Formats: sequence, C-alpha cells, structure tokens
Amino acid sequence: MTELPRKDIEPHKIEMNEERIARLVRLAARAFNRSLQMRLNTEGVTFGQWIFLRILWTHDGLSQRELSEKAHLTEPTAHTALLRMEELGFITRRNVGTNKRRQHAFLTKKGWDLRGHLEPMAVETNSLAVNGLSDDEVQILRHALGVMIRNLERDEEIGADRGLKIPSTRSLGGL
Repeated sequence: MTELPRKDIEPHKIEMNEERIARLVRLAARAFNRSLQMRLNTEGVTFGQWIFLRILWTHDGLSQRELSEKAHLTEPTAHTALLRMEELGFITRRNVGTNKRRQHAFLTKKGWDLRGHLEPMAVETNSLAVNGLSDDEVQILRHALGVMIRNLERDEEIGADRGLKIPSTRSLGGL
C-alpha cells in the first residue's frame, strides 16, 4: 500500500533525523548529478560523458575496460558513451601495441578544451552543495563518506568470497 504524503509536510521536505543514511546519500548524489547536468547542458555534454572526460583528463589513452573500471560502470555503458564522444569529436579511439581488438580512447583538442569550461562547473556545484557548512563539517563529511565507502566495498569483497554476486540491472528487470 502506497503511503500518501501528509498534508502538513511539504512534499520535498525530508525529515533528516529520521531518514536512512542510504536514502540521504542517494538523494544527495541525485541532486549533485542534476545540478551539474544543468550546467553541462550549456556545453552539450551529458553527465555520463563528463564521467569519462574527467577520467581521460588525468589518464588519457585508457582502454574501454580500464575506463569502465575507473568509472565503476559496465563495459557496454562505456562503449555507448565512447561511441557518442567519438561522434562529437571529444575523443579518438585507436589500437595501441599488438592487441588489435582493444581500442584506447584519446582526447582530441576539443576534448581537452572542454576541461577549462566543465571543471569550473563541477567546482561551482560542489560549492553550492556545501554552502552553509563549516570547513570542519566538510572534513567530517569527507571522512564519514570515505569510511562508509570502504565499509561497503569490504562487504562486497566478503560477499564475493562467499560466492554472492551483484545481479545485473538487466537480470533484475525480469523479476
């Protein structure tokens, strides 16, 4: 049964002290993504492309597999994004070394030039998000999120050691 919103509470107001941390983190991540996407739209870049551009600005020439691992996304997702980025002229893909099947992504001048436009947008989004927090609160937040991420990564490793697997989104769709 779906619970109807209470009339005395605004629909978008969240009672932070009563919410699960997982939900708050998800809502914060969603808000970050939407805020940055609004800005990226001015340059014709999607949030998914931003993820790969950001990686390539520091690790140009990675393979699709390496990019998908660094982005924590599946290879098919990376493949689709890289194809579109190549069409837009942000990257070129070519073989490196003797492996003729593995293509590596290299930024074009256009891809490199985007950095000067896009990174300030991300900085602005982050600044907006922490507005009203003290420097100490930001450091505490960074530390707390880091600890949570490491705890959950450890849980995933333990699960994998026990033979537990994370199902693909596609397989869950059939449930």
